[in-house]
Amino acid sequence: MELSVLNIKGQETGRKVTLNDAIFAIEPNDHVIYLDVKQYMANQRQGNAKSKERSEISGSTRKLGRQKGGGGARHGDINSPLLRGGGRVFGPKPRDYSFKLNKKVKELARKSALSYKAQENAIVVLEDFNFEAPKTKDFVAIAKNLKVDGKKLLLLMPSANKNVYLSARNLQRAEVLEADKLNTYKVLNADVLLITEQSLQAIDNILGK
Repeated sequence: MELSVLNIKGQETGRKVTLNDAIFAIEPNDHVIYLDVKQYMANQRQGNAKSKERSEISGSTRKLGRQKGGGGARHGDINSPLLRGGGRVFGPKPRDYSFKLNKKVKELARKSALSYKAQENAIVVLEDFNFEAPKTKDFVAIAKNLKVDGKKLLLLMPSANKNVYLSARNLQRAEVLEADKLNTYKVLNADVLLITEQSLQAIDNILGK
């Protein structure tokens, strides 16, 4: 697949790049996409939910009523789960939701996500650029010039770029990511991928092995 390289004004530079078929033109595997997104979402969970069991409740251990003949369920002290304010039975405890996923599975998931974007013609290749200072209006201007304003944008940069990152940080529907930190969820969540030339080369080096 061949794409024209655009500048930040939305004009063609006269150069073209060929997307690697081994990355952008494979048969997408929906199951590995599901697994990779599931792992990403699981890793975002803090797992801090916690409720107290009866042994952790502060209260007297005196048995409130006799064992039989009361007409209701048997219970012991005031910390019983049967009573209001008592402990909880089988309540949540802090836990780690993350799980392991093989490297090749994650690579196939990223390739599948990128192939979906290529099929949807949702990839724009930009020439490498930089901002002299962080300015949100400059990033908005780029989106307007490329006619992708109003869409969820994911801009891939070859390395950390503070000015570009800060320029997009205040925009709800835009995100800047380094090419080596590309993940399946971010790709699928974006409507349009903006990839600089150096980022494209970095992706090829990482996933094109």
